[in-house]
Amino acid sequence: MKYILDRTDELILAELKKDARISHAELSSRVNLSRNAVRVRIDRLEREGVIRGYTIITGDAGNKASETSALMFVYRKDRMRGGDVISALSKIPEVVACDVITGDFDLVVRVEATDADRIRQVWQIISELPGVRDTFTAFSLSSVVRRQS
Repeated sequence: MKYILDRTDELILAELKKDARISHAELSSRVNLSRNAVRVRIDRLEREGVIRGYTIITGDAGNKASETSALMFVYRKDRMRGGDVISALSKIPEVVACDVITGDFDLVVRVEATDADRIRQVWQIISELPGVRDTFTAFSLSSVVRRQS
């Protein structure tokens, strides 16, 4: 059964999106509930999977301008049984997204690191994974649309 959000849940989520570190006391005053009621609702939203995680942004107040990113297109040796590659990718901290795609390559992997040399190191790790047949890497020149989910 899918969890249905009410107006208060939507208000809580909107406030948390603005500032995930807001105290329960401040949040309760903004949504006109007691601190305990806010805590109970947040716990339920987490349990139901509406809130699935929290993001930590480090550095210059979340400025990602100093970060280097690249897209790596990965071709696996066995497209149907290449789950070990995906499992290994999920353990690399710089891998921020991995999608199965159609066409010549099997996966598109977004890698974000502090510099190009670290991207090169991650590329080497990925290209040497058993099950990876080939890769193609494109560095991002600029990010013109970036949404936080």
